Amino acid sequence: MHAPEGNRQELDSVSVLNAKRTLLQLLGRAGVFADDAEGLIALVEAGALAGACEELGALGGSVPGDEGGPYESGRLDGARAVTDELGRIAERALRQAVDPDGPGVASAARSPVGRIEVEQAKAAVTPLHLSFTAVSDLDPEVTEEVLRAVLGTMTPWQRARYAGRLADFAAAHRTRLERLYVEYGPGSATAVHSRYSLLHSATGIAVLERLATRPAALREEWDAAELPPAWLDGPMRAWDAVG
Repeated sequence: MHAPEGNRQELDSVSVLNAKRTLLQLLGRAGVFADDAEGLIALVEAGALAGACEELGALGGSVPGDEGGPYESGRLDGARAVTDELGRIAERALRQAVDPDGPGVASAARSPVGRIEVEQAKAAVTPLHLSFTAVSDLDPEVTEEVLRAVLGTMTPWQRARYAGRLADFAAAHRTRLERLYVEYGPGSATAVHSRYSLLHSATGIAVLERLATRPAALREEWDAAELPPAWLDGPMRAWDAVG
């Protein structure tokens, strides 16, 4: 099969970089210097590439060595075969990371949210939040609870690609988000109203994305976590108002 399979599970570049950023932050908290952490990650990446090359080595003999003439099609087919096999290796590694308990488990809804998934979400939302507004003293101190409710609306596969999804959401609605944070974020006339306090938190971006895509599921998780209803109603009203 020359074209990538339509149902192949892949990570986008934004989610990959976010996972690396999360790991660097966790290692930093554990006392590992940034340069040392980067070196360790580079070794793991090099090892992964070496392992993939070793698996692909068996395919090398199927690619004709002469150039031109009747072998051109054979070389193209060989190159596609290598590319497809590399994609399958990457998917297998991703499946082992996201779905270690067997096929189908990572597709189940309402699966428990893991600590590392929360850390990855933190690493993803913070730079996005700061691209629209500044740090606020009214930032609610329930970041983990809010992110667990947000992530609870997704399967583990979706959580693995969440950073990319957030980036796409922010890019697609940048003008609307800019207007929202000017009118309802830190420094606005509505900043004193507690119903908009979630917009002072980095988690606000995550909540807005879910309100725009899975509002019913988010409310269910929100109620289960016993989070303040006003925190959800405020961003929803603001989102509608600036639409």
